[in-house]
Amino acid sequence: MAITDIFKKKKELKKQKLEKIEEPKKEEKIEKPEGEEIKRGKPASMAGAAITRKRRIPEMAFRILISPHVTEKATDLESQNQYVFKVFPRSNKIEIRKAIEEVYGVKVVSVNIINVPRKPRRLGKTMGWKKGFKKAIVKIKEGQKIETLVR
Repeated sequence: MAITDIFKKKKELKKQKLEKIEEPKKEEKIEKPEGEEIKRGKPASMAGAAITRKRRIPEMAFRILISPHVTEKATDLESQNQYVFKVFPRSNKIEIRKAIEEVYGVKVVSVNIINVPRKPRRLGKTMGWKKGFKKAIVKIKEGQKIETLVR
């Protein structure tokens, strides 16, 4: 009998909590000196809206962008407003675009992704692999600039 009483009490507590949550907040009415009334409280459109959390890119940008990829070809592409970055292997074009716009404050026109495969390397008779990586070629709006090398 004692065990069933515990479960009954838990059900009653859950019902009480749900009733408290479901009670709508009352709107306060404040009168202005001119006689106009102002309603305060949540707007009717937000009354039943669920709170959703979106992944924030500013917090994730350092996980997406690894470093600018500085090579001869990458410096030639800068004249065409294209910049090359090493990026996290699981990132996609949308995440890369948002990360670059947030970090550098520029408008990204397009993003192209290249998956550079790993390559076999040999040191004496020992065989090994040179690590592969993913790089992104980002084209930005005409007239904007990204400073990849700190001078």
